[in-house]
Amino acid sequence: MKEPIVLMSDDPLINSLNFKPYRNMSLRRAVPFIPGDDEPQTTEVVTPWGAKLTVKKGDLLISELNSPDDVWPIEPHIFDETYMITEPGLCVKRAVTLLVPLTDLTDGDEDQIVTVNTLEGPVTVRAGDFMLAKGVEGEIWPYPKSKFLEKMKPAG
Repeated sequence: MKEPIVLMSDDPLINSLNFKPYRNMSLRRAVPFIPGDDEPQTTEVVTPWGAKLTVKKGDLLISELNSPDDVWPIEPHIFDETYMITEPGLCVKRAVTLLVPLTDLTDGDEDQIVTVNTLEGPVTVRAGDFMLAKGVEGEIWPYPKSKFLEKMKPAG
């Protein structure tokens, strides 16, 4: 079995990928993680594919309305730059997301394992099941291909 490809946001390889802009205007839940002073100031959430992401005090926990247990954290300043609150507890993403098939990184090998170092920690995925997303500050994360096909529309 091949060694996993490890990808950092500052990896020069990222600049060679042909990212394209997409929009997701789905209504989502947004819940701030605000633990009490006597509670742990971080927690972990587990994605549906088993990745563990670290949530820090002040991060927003985002989820789709139809899958409230599938949550992911977003740092508050990135949330402010990329999302818009539509009513208390609900938001839409207003920024475009740059996406490219993760298989563009693996020369088409769908079975290649890739570890993407996100702001919340490393996430290891199978290339054929994910897109690679790049955000407003150059942050990267794997984006499920099934969600891409269902939710994303070209921004151009």
